[in-house]
Amino acid sequence: MSQGCALALGMLTGEPAPTMTRTESALVAAPPLCAVRVEGLGKRFGDAPALEDITLDIGPAQFVSVVGPSGCGKTTLLRILAGLEPASEGSVTIDGEPIAAASRKKEIGIAFQRAALVPWRTALQNVELTLEICRRSAVHAPASLLRDFGLGEFLHHYPHQLSGGMQQRVSIAAAIVHRPRLLLLDEPFGGLDELSREVLWGWLAKLLAITRQTAVLVTHSVEEAVALSDRILILSARPGRVHETLEVALPRPRLGRLDEAFNGEVLRARRALYEAIGGRAG
Repeated sequence: MSQGCALALGMLTGEPAPTMTRTESALVAAPPLCAVRVEGLGKRFGDAPALEDITLDIGPAQFVSVVGPSGCGKTTLLRILAGLEPASEGSVTIDGEPIAAASRKKEIGIAFQRAALVPWRTALQNVELTLEICRRSAVHAPASLLRDFGLGEFLHHYPHQLSGGMQQRVSIAAAIVHRPRLLLLDEPFGGLDELSREVLWGWLAKLLAITRQTAVLVTHSVEEAVALSDRILILSARPGRVHETLEVALPRPRLGRLDEAFNGEVLRARRALYEAIGGRAG
């Protein structure tokens, strides 16, 4: 079993995690903590409102998931947080600075639903591409990072030679190699089979427990949100408004569907989501 799978399965089963690698130890030594403030955020496309009055505080090293019905503005919110889309009203700041300043300083990393890999570059070269674009030195060597992600045997493989889960790990490695203070995830596991998703949930939880990066995940999966999050932001149907914010009080590691407490949190979040779209919670 690869090291990456061993780390992930340890998170899912509650088994002790392996000894930290040299890369992990370096990450623990200098966590780039940041806090995010979203206040009165609104977004319109022409006359059509997409988001209205979104206010949210994300503390340092917190993991927040955004859940809601299709078309409620989840990805639009993430794009605004990334500095890729301007807000129509309100503001977004990182440690009191406008999001544009953080974007210019390359302090935001993004992983999308489909791994954004260049097909003619190897796994290693795709991770190095982030450094070329950002014109920054690596906090740690890209090859070491990929080895710590369980991809040491695949450094020189091209994307078409990698499984979907491997591609996503390369994509996330490319998003964090320059050590951004804020990590944004737009349904990065949406195209994977159920088992691969659950393994990668554990893998990502282990990674962020070490790097202590502030993270925001957009997902359609309530189970995924409960597995990974400190808090879940539930948006109403379009235009997206904050219907409810749920604290996930489960200890880590989280054991998934085999755990009664986990299933109880999933049910609580699902009821809130049904209420947000005007359905019956049951």
